[in-house]
Amino acid sequence: MSEPDPLLQAVEQFNAREFYACHDTLEAIWMESLDPERKFYQGLLQIAVGYYHLGNQNWRGCVILLGEGLGKLRSFCPQHHQIDVNRFVDQNALNLAALQALGPEQ
Repeated sequence: MSEPDPLLQAVEQFNAREFYACHDTLEAIWMESLDPERKFYQGLLQIAVGYYHLGNQNWRGCVILLGEGLGKLRSFCPQHHQIDVNRFVDQNALNLAALQALGPEQ
């Protein structure tokens, strides 16, 4: 049996809200990649870590990393590595806007 595709594994971890595990998986891919791929993986990684921070009630860390990750991923729209980057960016931009509207005390 072959090794699972690390990107697919990271997507599954993200969708299961296993953000720390997703971070670890993406970091391994990111460290091995070169630009422009490196930027793609870093954007995904930053968004996963942003949600990890949110789970730890670190609003500021979450908002910063979501914004940075979205900035990196926009250049990979509409699709990259069979990922609907448009949809991912749009959904996470809505989440970021909602978090910013709530503010750090919420």
